[in-house]
Amino acid sequence: MLETPQAIFKSDAYSQILTEKYATLNSHMRQNRQNQEIREIKITPGFNEFADGSALVVWGKTKVLATVKVDNKLPPHMRNQKTREGWLTAEYAMLPGATQERTQRERLYASGRTQEIQRLIGRSLRTIVDLNFFPNKTLMIDVDVLQADGGTRCAAILAGYAALHEYANKLIFSGELDEWPLSHEIAAVSVGQIKGENLLDLEFTEDSNASLDLNVVATARGELVEVQGGTEGKPVPAETYVQLIALGIEGVKKILETTRAQLS
Repeated sequence: MLETPQAIFKSDAYSQILTEKYATLNSHMRQNRQNQEIREIKITPGFNEFADGSALVVWGKTKVLATVKVDNKLPPHMRNQKTREGWLTAEYAMLPGATQERTQRERLYASGRTQEIQRLIGRSLRTIVDLNFFPNKTLMIDVDVLQADGGTRCAAILAGYAALHEYANKLIFSGELDEWPLSHEIAAVSVGQIKGENLLDLEFTEDSNASLDLNVVATARGELVEVQGGTEGKPVPAETYVQLIALGIEGVKKILETTRAQLS
């Protein structure tokens, strides 16, 4: 005897098919947030009272501290140049206990990864600081990762910007400067692709399993500063790359919109 459509839809077998179908669909989805949702971000300016500027960024489970200290001289490569501009440089480090397995301290030489990240931080932050306000001075941005769960270089850029913002506030309120020295708001976010799905703001496990991941640095106006990353396997269409960059730019705009009030 043939079953009616109504009977089929109510059957245990059909329910099992639906369960398996949606389990397959959800296996690619995040458990606690949407694919294009950013983790909660909290910024605490002035975290270090001895720094010229500082900020602690808690981004999901990732925690990053950035400080600004001013050195009243230029680096050697600029001392013989006829310029009134100052300079900005960055250093990056990860505490040994920041990861599940202890990370060895880099006492003598920075690893290739560390050098790459601190150069990215320095390049990014130099694009938004008018260094004419700091003649014959070097702004030293020190970034330390206290706890790492993916996106540490993006959190480092946000923390560095927040620390510079606090330093700029001090200069304005003290009367040392009468013009705001930061030309743009800046942040960074990771984007990636897992099983064909585009994800924003990757956690460590997602970053480890992504077939393609990028770090997108941009301004609140949607202007692109830098893109870093690439595919981990097969080549991808240029269209996918462009889609991820666009997703990252929108993510940066969201980050700055939601954290702006925390910088005051």
